Amino acid sequence: MANNISYLVVGTGGVGGCIAGFLALAGKDVTCIARGKHLEAIRSNGLRMKSTLKGEHTLQVKACTSEEYTGKADVIFVCVKGYSLESVKEIIERASNPDTIVIPILNVYGTGLRLGQLLPHVKVIDGCIYIVGYVSGEGEITQLGNIFRLVCGARPAQNIDANRLETIAEDLRGCGIKVDVSDDINRDTFIKWSFISAMACTGAYYDAPMGEIQHEGEARNTFIGLSHESAEIGKKLGISFPEDSVSYNLKVLDKLTPDTTASMQKDIASGHKSEIQGILFDMISLAEKYGVDVPVYRKVALKFQNQPSVEI
Repeated sequence: MANNISYLVVGTGGVGGCIAGFLALAGKDVTCIARGKHLEAIRSNGLRMKSTLKGEHTLQVKACTSEEYTGKADVIFVCVKGYSLESVKEIIERASNPDTIVIPILNVYGTGLRLGQLLPHVKVIDGCIYIVGYVSGEGEITQLGNIFRLVCGARPAQNIDANRLETIAEDLRGCGIKVDVSDDINRDTFIKWSFISAMACTGAYYDAPMGEIQHEGEARNTFIGLSHESAEIGKKLGISFPEDSVSYNLKVLDKLTPDTTASMQKDIASGHKSEIQGILFDMISLAEKYGVDVPVYRKVALKFQNQPSVEI
């Protein structure tokens, strides 16, 4: 891999936009795939970024539709919603060369394996991210709080040189992103899924920001119950948790700014299609498969069984 790494960010929403913004601010070679008025605004005015960590900037970032992109990238970040994964198969395949590393950063579990099965000739690893980022206007991204942590790694069966991943990680660290190259990415992506599932399901169920879940009460107890149930599922999957899962989820929750809401929660509140299948109902499906009782998840599911993007 060349010293000057070229990046492609597929999906310039809250997560993808923050990644692209931090890369562009550091002078990296990055191109954004976007669409609609968001793309038009980025092209016309640059990508506006409001960041707790980096301040406010207007960044001249290369941006285009997936159809317009004709280059090859060393690293491709896939930052679309779980239900859109198959729609980006063509751009990833076209933008990849034999050495390209593809890092999916989604809220749902098992994304790298699923995308790798769709693209058997592309090096698709796994990843997850801890960040509060969202589209705050056309061509504008907001990053809140002091958390911006990317975890990535190859699955055990993949023959990918760890030094290559560390080279990418070091380049990203130079942009102000905390990066961990995982020695057990299946564990780490499940831990993230467990957290985002508890966070998004609790926030959506009570229609409340995280500040209302950061103190004792019914909402926090629901968050704890969901965290406990997903941990039991993880144990059935053979996940070895480095610390108590409930305590870990509470620790991450309590570091969030009080006005934080999950993207699934925002989508449900606005009547948009959401990732509720991958964040809520897939967890219940796994519980059924492995014989785990999940009464708190079922309580939440009763409220949302008729939501768009629910497959039951």
